[in-house]
Amino acid sequence: MGETGASASEGLRPYDQYAARRGLGWGQGIVVAGLGLGLAIAFLADRSLTAVLVIFTVQLGFLVSALWRVVLAIVSGGASDSIAPPPSEGLPRYTVLVALLDEAEVLPQLMERLAAIDYPPDRLDGFLILEAHDYETIAAAAACPAPSWLKILVAPEPEAGPRTKPRALNCGLAASTGDLVTVYDAEDDPDPLQLREAVARFARDRSRSLWALQAPLRIRSPDGTRRRFLDRQFAVEYASLFEVTLPGMARLGMPFPLGGTSNHFRADALKAVGGWDAHNVTEDADLGFRLWRAGGRLGVLSRPTYEPPPSTLADWLPQRTRWLKGFMQTWGVHTRDVRGLGLRGGLALTLTLGASLAAASAHAVALAWVAATVALAWAAGLPPDTPPFALGVLTVGTAAAWLSGLIGARRAGVSYTATDMLLAPVYWSLLSLAFYHALWRLIVEPFAWDKTRHRADPQRVDGSPSIAVDAGREAA
Repeated sequence: MGETGASASEGLRPYDQYAARRGLGWGQGIVVAGLGLGLAIAFLADRSLTAVLVIFTVQLGFLVSALWRVVLAIVSGGASDSIAPPPSEGLPRYTVLVALLDEAEVLPQLMERLAAIDYPPDRLDGFLILEAHDYETIAAAAACPAPSWLKILVAPEPEAGPRTKPRALNCGLAASTGDLVTVYDAEDDPDPLQLREAVARFARDRSRSLWALQAPLRIRSPDGTRRRFLDRQFAVEYASLFEVTLPGMARLGMPFPLGGTSNHFRADALKAVGGWDAHNVTEDADLGFRLWRAGGRLGVLSRPTYEPPPSTLADWLPQRTRWLKGFMQTWGVHTRDVRGLGLRGGLALTLTLGASLAAASAHAVALAWVAATVALAWAAGLPPDTPPFALGVLTVGTAAAWLSGLIGARRAGVSYTATDMLLAPVYWSLLSLAFYHALWRLIVEPFAWDKTRHRADPQRVDGSPSIAVDAGREAA
């Protein structure tokens, strides 16, 4: 049926000093304890002054983050301009890794989409990496027609440690033979020419310091509409990240957190840094900064991968909880020793993961403060008494988020209406729910993987018939 990968993860252990399983280091503990003790002493000495200084510091941080969004919106244009795909002759060998768990429902459409990849089959090397206990998906994969280059690899049950997507990817990486490696998820619909564009961009890098490329992820609903509130807000959030933030940071020569799918690597560089951290639940975000520490650069592609949104709160909350928990893990990992990050790396870590965590923790609090201020003023028959600086920060931050969303939505072909903009603070407030849930999960279940449920599309978005897998292609 396929390879078992019995020793597939050997030799690919992450650098120990950057492993999420280690928790906080002594230095980090001293800093956290020192800050807590300092704040406690300050509050005892002068509660009012300390509160003012803390609030001002937080507001200043949010102002800097808002201005950073504006800078990225300005510099991001053209960072991922399309590049002509190379001809078929002389293309490097490419490995495609797809880690699956409980995905029997989506396997037929996944096979269809992988079969549509425009790359010489004899230069492709692919693995569906399945978990040994997932009998339903293993049976479905064995029965599903698939491209001839795609094999089934069953990851062995771990003797110790977590059963996670990055552990499975390490099994696939150990078995891979490609010069380049890419990762896709079960629900992905990648542009057929994405691999060729990645080859062309890597080939243009004569220094071979470009180690990873991120394709833009674009959200579309299965029926081609985005009527639901969560669908629309999620699509704009992705557009802001993958069409503005990451291209802008790539243009500035800064590292950034990779997305969990459609990232492309030089295989030798990926193996040299130890592959993925099996204990980190956002192994992609961690890997982007670990590649940077080792001397690599990151870039972006123009050809996208389409994904469906987590349309319900029951699907969205576990996914976002895992992301924020992983951001906390990655922040902890890469602040153990900031010297290896350098100035640009440190700024990038702070302005991406740090800012995301800070914003998620405060969105609901800020919205509640504004609502309470307005409600109390209205009840008293007075105009709201809001500090000018606080109001200015709130205005600039909201405007910067709208600007990034508008630019990203236009580039991704996503609708972003005035109604969506007015409702955005409600969506941002939901991030606070996920943040505090993630904080609790980090304490009680730090390495547990909250899996996102995926459903098969009822039909192709553009209404075209399904792409049939060639009859001559064998099942894996």
